[in-house]
Amino acid sequence: MAGWRTRRRREVADEALVRSLFEEHGRAMLGYATRLLGDRAAAEDVVQEALVRAWRNPDSLVNGRGSVRGWLLTVVRNLVIDRVRASHARPAEVAGVPAGLPVEHDHADRVVDSMVVLAALDGLSAEHRVVLEQMYLHGRSVAEAAELLGIPPGTVKSRSYYGLRALREQFRDERAGAEGIAG
Repeated sequence: MAGWRTRRRREVADEALVRSLFEEHGRAMLGYATRLLGDRAAAEDVVQEALVRAWRNPDSLVNGRGSVRGWLLTVVRNLVIDRVRASHARPAEVAGVPAGLPVEHDHADRVVDSMVVLAALDGLSAEHRVVLEQMYLHGRSVAEAAELLGIPPGTVKSRSYYGLRALREQFRDERAGAEGIAG
């Protein structure tokens, strides 16, 4: 029971110490930290950490060779230095892409997309696949594809329409299958 009272007395004394340190030196500590950092919120964090260190090491305050304020300001300066070093050591934070802006895809994305489309084209009939390859992979117009394939332009349009429709069906089926596996 006596140990509990002693511990409680020490806690009250520690709280009183921190409170008196803040009342007496808090303004100077905050001004110094703000001047060094240029950011009041960060300076408040530094002052709080300095007071925590004073609370953890009360003997340093009493046994120090200088004034209490000098010790506290030295702790503040060291914490600021640590904070600045840590911010330079970490890579810069990257903000997310705002909604509505297109996401830039890299080469690997394009390769994978091409592989998926080519695999899907293999699932089409030869007539549909050849028309889609000529129009979308080689960039030919309906008339150019019709001339190259030796079929009427109307047939090229029809095969293109039904080929794209079949591709959409394949992608829809694959997506539904993938969601069924994931879900």
